[in-house]
Amino acid sequence: MAESLLPVILAGGAGTRLWPLSRELHPKQFLKLVGETTMLQQTLARLDAVPHEAPVVVCHHEHRFVAAEQCRQAGVEPGAIVLEPAGRNTAPATALAALRAQAAGADPLLLVLAADAHVGAAAGFADAVQRATPFAAQGHLLTFGVPATRAETGYGYIRRGTPMTADPAVAEVAAFVEKPALYAAQRYLAAGGYLWNSGMFLFRASVYLEELKRFRPDVHARCAAAVADEGRDLDFIRPGAAFEDCPSVSIDYAVMERTRRALVVDAAMAWSDVGSWDALGALLPRDDAGNAVRGDVVVVDTGDSVLVGSERLIAAVGVDSIVVVETSDAVLVADKGSLQQVRQVVARLRQGGRPEHRSHPVVHRPWGHAETIEEGPGFLIKHITVQPGQSLSLQSHEHRAEHWVVVRGTAQVQRGDQRIVLGKDESTYIPVGARHRLANDADAPLELIEVQVGDYLSEDDIVRYEDRYGRH
Repeated sequence: MAESLLPVILAGGAGTRLWPLSRELHPKQFLKLVGETTMLQQTLARLDAVPHEAPVVVCHHEHRFVAAEQCRQAGVEPGAIVLEPAGRNTAPATALAALRAQAAGADPLLLVLAADAHVGAAAGFADAVQRATPFAAQGHLLTFGVPATRAETGYGYIRRGTPMTADPAVAEVAAFVEKPALYAAQRYLAAGGYLWNSGMFLFRASVYLEELKRFRPDVHARCAAAVADEGRDLDFIRPGAAFEDCPSVSIDYAVMERTRRALVVDAAMAWSDVGSWDALGALLPRDDAGNAVRGDVVVVDTGDSVLVGSERLIAAVGVDSIVVVETSDAVLVADKGSLQQVRQVVARLRQGGRPEHRSHPVVHRPWGHAETIEEGPGFLIKHITVQPGQSLSLQSHEHRAEHWVVVRGTAQVQRGDQRIVLGKDESTYIPVGARHRLANDADAPLELIEVQVGDYLSEDDIVRYEDRYGRH
């Protein structure tokens, strides 16, 4: 009988090192960084190479609609989307999936994957999973190691121990090694036997929970209580309040570095955690001077740089080994040797109460998205896109009035007791305090310009009366 393989896609990361493209409300796993699909969608597509059940996606509750929409676009119906009320790292997130499987009377092999990693050809991934599967079925906990191709200081390492007789590509874990200094990474590369720690795992649900309970009973207890008290919110699963009291700890620290059941499979595949702009640059096409360029970019006498544009032209002249990333509201300029300090920029923005660490001018909503075009004293202008068949909540505002002008599609507008249909170039006015709703019943997206006018123009000035997405 074939083993049941349940993918667990961990999509809760913040991606702060890829700021300003990656933001708290729209982190890197939901971005199109390499290719024409997002990192989450590429992770889902990779599963086509191995037989599997409907995947479980674990993400932050603020990302639930983005995650669900990207799964829909990828043609994947998850077995569950589990919402973390707060990020608690990989060990608790995986425990939620394992405990839910047990509660349903199953004990599958869990294939744990990060949603924000890049893997090259799927053949190497599939081969590694197939090699790992019989050992996981026997009660081992497998981690996937990637052959090191350079002295990388941004990755953790795994030192291979004694190979398994049944398959020399699988070995005991001799040691887990933290991100090393350059001299140590060079020594690892020269010595051989060291693999990059990919953060991918395969183990039986009951075995993982047994080892988690042995080494971190506090994590196990809180996750078990959270699953016992979980609730359903539309198509999402919300763990109980005990999860917020759970310590934040990775699978490596909680289990893999302590258990005697750990094995590592040598995964012969191209892999990157895309954890910095330099790492992303290594995955993008390069010109003859070694520049990784995306967007509207002109380079003169410039080399070994990463230049990513979104809204405007970037011109680089006479510089080397730098990173320039431009978005509509922020520009990052950094030396390639200082990219680990991008997190400090994000921390300072957060401490200063600025919005740029948290959200883009384009804010994704379950009905579509809204982009801030201009803002000034007493007014705010947005470009709003409502996807086909979607609608905003029935709502009112206490401090602002709104003007809507349709630029594409057909708008169904409820304003008080009135129902209005607006086509291109037509407009309407929503007074302060009026109940209103915007809907798109057509087969094409609806686009309009919204002008807000008032003395308080914050997103929290919304009173919702009805909402199909369960927001309160």
